[in-house]
Amino acid sequence: MSPTGRVLLTGATGFVGMEVLARYLERTDRSIVCLVRAGSDAAARERVQGVMRDLFGRSWGRYAKRVQALSGDLTAPDLGLERARRDALAAEVSTIIHSAASVSFAMPLSEARGVNVEGTRRMLEFANLAKQSGGLERYAQVSTAYVAGTHGGSFCERDLDVGQAFRNSYEQSKFEAEQLVRSDGAGLPWIILRPSIVVGDRHSGWTAAFNVLYWPLRAFSAGVFKTMPATTDSPLDVVSIDYVADAIHELCEGPAEAGQTFHLTAGNDACTMGEVAALASRYFRRPLPEVVSAQEFVERDGGMTAAALESSRVYFPYFSISTVFDNAMTRARLTPAGIHASPLGDYLDRLLDYATNSRWGKRPIARSEAFAQ
Repeated sequence: MSPTGRVLLTGATGFVGMEVLARYLERTDRSIVCLVRAGSDAAARERVQGVMRDLFGRSWGRYAKRVQALSGDLTAPDLGLERARRDALAAEVSTIIHSAASVSFAMPLSEARGVNVEGTRRMLEFANLAKQSGGLERYAQVSTAYVAGTHGGSFCERDLDVGQAFRNSYEQSKFEAEQLVRSDGAGLPWIILRPSIVVGDRHSGWTAAFNVLYWPLRAFSAGVFKTMPATTDSPLDVVSIDYVADAIHELCEGPAEAGQTFHLTAGNDACTMGEVAALASRYFRRPLPEVVSAQEFVERDGGMTAAALESSRVYFPYFSISTVFDNAMTRARLTPAGIHASPLGDYLDRLLDYATNSRWGKRPIARSEAFAQ
């Protein structure tokens, strides 16, 4: 039986969260509460309505009555809500999807922990209150496959602490947040969802976030450099936003045993960096870039300004990893529902069509407009 209470969604104004919101509005009749960092409920409502206009264009109003935007603060006691309002919400919510997070790779660890770890702590406190009220059926924590850190080889869905180090504060704080779910969430009906690198929609190419993979592709398209900081045979695990949102919706609405972790990854179907370079070279009709180590790339400066090089180097490690994210359990669960990830090579051209048409985000194209084309 599908859950019937209200859905509490954090991160609805973010890339993943807004697509999850779209799935719930299009595929269910459930009421959605979006907790948004804003100065007032009116400001929160304005932000969420802006997201809905982007998602649905002129037809966004058909869903307006089912969405409530609340001003809150994930890092504050009681989520920044008045106690009576918090209690009333806890009594109505049956599904919690915690998607909000800081995704900055360069943030100091203390600040990343403040959002990703302490925010999770507050959400778990609320989830326990909702459970005590008798209606909580699912708590979903959106994490990242890169809690694997520097671990090489296969990293399974049941794995967490395998002695890995971390490349940045994002990976470490998300790892610590998962630990918290397992400790403070004991007794909750939790599941953990680990996407890898999320790119645009595989059908329309639409994206709201031009980072990680988009950075070298944009630089290459502009002829900024003729080398790439990578390892040719390293797997680049990339998944499209539509797959991630479909998977989250299915795993939150359909059967899933509490205490499970799901890898929303390409796994063995991940392209290598060499394959991505070849595909980009063909698309942009440029010579195949020379693949060099990150150190050599920095030494050559890649034809970039010092500022551009400094802001981009946080992505370099993701082009030379040796981790394969095993997703056997997720495939077994999602394949019968018709949900699967596609190899990047099947849709990279559509991603690049959208990126170039939108001037890499400088001329934003609404999701509704991209889907109509």
